[in-house]
Amino acid sequence: MEYKDALRRAAAICSRQELSSGDMLNKLKGWQVDEADVRKIILKLQEEKFLDDRRYAGIYVRDKFRLNQWGKIKIKAMLRQKGINEVVIGEALDQIDEESYTRVCSALIHQKASSLSETDTFTRKGKLFRYASGRGF
Repeated sequence: MEYKDALRRAAAICSRQELSSGDMLNKLKGWQVDEADVRKIILKLQEEKFLDDRRYAGIYVRDKFRLNQWGKIKIKAMLRQKGINEVVIGEALDQIDEESYTRVCSALIHQKASSLSETDTFTRKGKLFRYASGRGF
C-alpha cells in the first residue's frame, strides 16, 4: 500500500477509535506498508494528535479498572503488550484512587468467597488468592 493511502486509512481509523502506537504499527505492517513509510505515518499521526500513547493509556486504565475490574498488575501487563512506555504506564496507573482500588479488590474477593462451597480454610484462601491474582490484584 502506498504512503498516502496508508496515511489516509490510518487517520480514518484513529478518528473513530483510540489506538496505541503499537496497535497502529501492527495494522500498518499487516497492510504491507514499507518500513520507512510506517515510521513516517506513525510520526505524522502523533504530530496531528491522532495517536497519543498517554491519552490511550489513561483511557485504557480507567475503562479496564472501572468496567472489567482488573487490578494494576493485569492492566500493566496488557499495556506492555501494546508497546506502551513504562513511564506512561506508571502515570496512567497513578490515576487509580487507592481507596477505590482497595474497595474493588475487597468486593471481588467477598463476591467470590460467597460463591465457593469449599469448607477447608487453607484451600479456600488459596482459591481466593488465585482468583485475585488472576484479576491482577
